[in-house]
Amino acid sequence: MKHLLKLLDLSRDEIVELLDLADKLKADNKAGIPHPLLKGKTLGMIFSKSSTRTRVSFETGMYQLGGHALFLSNRDLQIGRGEPVQDTARVLSRYLDGIMIRTFAQQEVEDLAKYGSIPIINGLTDFCHPCQVLADMQTVREHKGRLDVNMCYIGDGNNMANSLIVGFLKVGAHVSIACPASYQPDAQVLDFTRQYPGQFFMTDKPIEAAKDADVIFTDVWASMGQEDEKAIREQAFAGYQVNAELLAVAHEGCMVQHCLPAHRGEEITEEVFEAHADEIFDEAENRLHAQKAVLVACMK
Repeated sequence: MKHLLKLLDLSRDEIVELLDLADKLKADNKAGIPHPLLKGKTLGMIFSKSSTRTRVSFETGMYQLGGHALFLSNRDLQIGRGEPVQDTARVLSRYLDGIMIRTFAQQEVEDLAKYGSIPIINGLTDFCHPCQVLADMQTVREHKGRLDVNMCYIGDGNNMANSLIVGFLKVGAHVSIACPASYQPDAQVLDFTRQYPGQFFMTDKPIEAAKDADVIFTDVWASMGQEDEKAIREQAFAGYQVNAELLAVAHEGCMVQHCLPAHRGEEITEEVFEAHADEIFDEAENRLHAQKAVLVACMK
């Protein structure tokens, strides 16, 4: 695998191979077995958006793999002052062994891959969040023993929704999502779902989407860069909360997942969050292991 730009680019087998490698690296880590698979390698991490989990997990992952990570704030790079992406890509390719970027436009990630000569990893864009969803799939398989589950997503049809739909459809899950009509997933993703007749269901009624779910995902109503829309979004997403009423129609033992940070009392209740905290923080931990698998697959 040369890059991880979006899950649309990966086959089912490539996704499963990444998850298998993530499980192995996690088991080694828990057993104290070193795996310096990227010894002497350097990852540049470009951040146009702030982060907790992405920065810490990638830095720690590179350290555990024997390599080194460089934090490159958008404010510190010439790209933040107007240097073309193609020039940045060609310069950094002369210094680094790989780039992880967390930014706004998907095109910026695609251009880094087009003009650079080293692996590019998408740490998040407004279009998709592939690293998070690989960790999500790893967590679901750990808890459920399989990936062909009934997966439900409640909330904004944002980058998380886009990647969850693509990733889980590719591994054989049945995917149901509930979002307001004005906040549906990207048209490219909805077009992709037509390849999976009978596996995808979209509604504006959360109770319908959650029926018989094995795992329910949600995300914040206003993501980074949408703070000025907070009041409008709170009104639009009233009723799109993961709560006890919603879980009552899901399968017994239904998991709840949240990519964090969570706004308790908005997209999820305090009661539900705390009842499923172990699953949610397993999901957060697995960012480390899933991303290490991506780093090895791209950079080894």
